[in-house]
Amino acid sequence: MRHIGISLGNIDRFVDGLGEFARQLGNTLAARAPALREHHRVALHFHVVPALHDCFGTEVGYLAVRRSQEWWHRQPVRFSLWHTLNQLNRYRPPQGTQCHLSTVHDLNFLYVKKGYSRWRDQRRLRRLLTGNDAVVTISDHVGADVRLHGGWRGPVQTIYNGVRDLRGDPQSPVQGLHPQGFLFHISRMAPSKNVESLLEMMASWPEQSLVLAGPSAERNAQLQAWVDARQLRNVRILTMVDEAQKAWLYAHCAAFVFPSLTEGFGLPPIEAMHFGKPAVLARRTCLPEIGGDAALYFDDFEPMNMRRVVQQALLDGALPGRADHIRAHAARFNWERAADAYVALYLRLLQALPVSA
Repeated sequence: MRHIGISLGNIDRFVDGLGEFARQLGNTLAARAPALREHHRVALHFHVVPALHDCFGTEVGYLAVRRSQEWWHRQPVRFSLWHTLNQLNRYRPPQGTQCHLSTVHDLNFLYVKKGYSRWRDQRRLRRLLTGNDAVVTISDHVGADVRLHGGWRGPVQTIYNGVRDLRGDPQSPVQGLHPQGFLFHISRMAPSKNVESLLEMMASWPEQSLVLAGPSAERNAQLQAWVDARQLRNVRILTMVDEAQKAWLYAHCAAFVFPSLTEGFGLPPIEAMHFGKPAVLARRTCLPEIGGDAALYFDDFEPMNMRRVVQQALLDGALPGRADHIRAHAARFNWERAADAYVALYLRLLQALPVSA
């Protein structure tokens, strides 16, 4: 029996982009565990914090994350392959591991940091990549960054993330919000998400409404103060919407707007596209690659120019067949396809190992 370890690192809740990636890929891989064991004599083990033991069912093994594993990591079995699920995971593969694979989600620090902070993060990435035999990136854009700025000369494979289709999920209306006509944005609302450009646009478009949703009470309070100071009555800011409210917002918005300055993939636009909604994205980093011809793009962030692009997206969205085209584009990004690609890569890497592995 050959053993594959899949390390979530310090992820303890499935709430952000990395957590969603870990949950969805983990569940889909775990469903393949019996077939991998029967047909390939491969056993899957998930390296997780104790609170997440058993989170992927009983057909896989579980290994506890411990702080000491950042420096020294031993396990009772020898691993043929160790997969580190994100570049923020600092835990080393166990001693004796034969092949190390990492998934790199983004190099956003290149676009938002300067000086020592940028140099430190770049050095940390290079150190992570040094011990790898292969790298997966979640977009071609990230792959190019890994080669150019990560100093990586080994094999890189792009495996696009899946994106859940929320249309069949329960929906819960947001109290006090009229269920039609509003623009929608959801994100961490960090400065790199460029939400302020949307507020500037709304200041010049009083007859249009915008809903912003994000998890950070502190950041949302800052944005609310900005809105209040400018008396923008057409902007509503929501904190910590639940999954049912999020699905309702996607289902009832007129368009999704996402002027983010830096992304490794960009999950929310594809979630909105599953509903056939027009999406307007920044023409930055990976977003044109992910949005393709199903989205429209902000080439700059001058308020009137942004407004014109959104208005065009609303007009295009009403054209016959446009919503179907948008939904078909979103359907390309699914977790079954992603898991198939990861399993194929695992088996290819195992095949290249010595027979004794």
